[in-house]
Amino acid sequence: MPSPLASARPTAVLLANGVERLEVILKLTTAILALAAGVYTYLGVRELLNGSPTTVFFAAVIYSVAVSVGIYAFWVFMMQFMPHVTSVMGRLLMGGCMVLGSLMIVAMSSWLNASALAGAAAIQQHLAITVQNYTRDLDRANSQAIAAQSLLPDIQLASSRFAKLAEAERAGSLTGTSGSGTVVQLLTQMSTQLDSLGQQVQESGKRVSALYEQGGRSLAKMRELISDRGPIATRSDAFATESLTLMGVIANLQQTSVAPAVKRAATSLSAGFIAPAAGGRSGDLAERQTAVVGKVEGAIATQAASLADAADKILALPRIEPTRFQTLSPAEAVLRYAGDFIPSWAGAISIDLMPAVLVLILCVVHAAIRREGLPAASASSLTAADLVAAMQVARDVEDARRAAEARPAVAPADAPPAPTPEPQPAAPPAAAAEENVTSLSSARIGK
Repeated sequence: MPSPLASARPTAVLLANGVERLEVILKLTTAILALAAGVYTYLGVRELLNGSPTTVFFAAVIYSVAVSVGIYAFWVFMMQFMPHVTSVMGRLLMGGCMVLGSLMIVAMSSWLNASALAGAAAIQQHLAITVQNYTRDLDRANSQAIAAQSLLPDIQLASSRFAKLAEAERAGSLTGTSGSGTVVQLLTQMSTQLDSLGQQVQESGKRVSALYEQGGRSLAKMRELISDRGPIATRSDAFATESLTLMGVIANLQQTSVAPAVKRAATSLSAGFIAPAAGGRSGDLAERQTAVVGKVEGAIATQAASLADAADKILALPRIEPTRFQTLSPAEAVLRYAGDFIPSWAGAISIDLMPAVLVLILCVVHAAIRREGLPAASASSLTAADLVAAMQVARDVEDARRAAEARPAVAPADAPPAPTPEPQPAAPPAAAAEENVTSLSSARIGK
């Protein structure tokens, strides 16, 4: 029945042989991952540097090479030493070193890798969000600008009302005397003023429509820049130019609102009203004209108050401050919109921290080898240098044994004399001893 040690050792030998065979692959894999991290780091850091193209190129290359070398050296050190640390405190310290090194790698490389992988997409995300904000601001500005258009029916209705009253007074319906006297002139004047105000509102509506169409064209151009496939830096610059144009359109929309003019006109209708003197030829007619003028003044005051209240509601709307477009680099955009590019961040970090999994695998395998017990050496694993060293050790041991046998023993003074030793056969020659040693080593190797 085979012993547990005999069944455990072959597994440990297989694990040890597997580690030895994969050593080159581990280093090659680590080197490739470090090279990939360096390449993407170069692409990311190049967007952050300013200066001449030559200076930017060499600075980015130097930084990326330093990152690649640092990542490779760090993970090779961890693969070489961490699996062989067996004490609890040593493992904790090595684990802390690995965590600290991983954080440093993320800080100096991973976010730049994410910038290279998702920088253009992050800037497009920034442009798309900015377009949404500008669309909202343009719609609000247009709504406030055309809000005064809702006053146009009231203005036209009041103007028509005064005009009809003037026609009725010409027929003598108000004062009882036909003709174009004081009342007709007053009513006609009010109708004319309200007509003029209505024309201003209509012209303002045309200007608002033209500005809104211009803003719509700017937004359409911005959307084309977002969906374009050209260099993102060029598109971002063109987007900034269009954003300035759109901000001007929004400002003009707010200045084009006719609500302040309506407010001023309504105030002047009421506060600036001067009742004309009655021009009737008789005292009775003059009294009737004065009475009608008083009623007209009251109607004008009521209409002016209604228009002023409506204009105040429009003017009370908050003023729109359009968002100013801010140009971002790919790295800044990736950091600002990190939540939208989690897969890209995961890929960028995985490139740098993938060797950590290999380190943990090595730790598990070496722990299994130590637990199952690996033979110190086997015939298939010995080299010529190991054989020469083993033979030299065997010679040294044999020489020490013969020297110990040839050294005479020192007896105490009061001890009885030792008996005369019987004759012993002669010692074998050195050549025979060497042959015996060599044959023993050969026998061990054979086993």
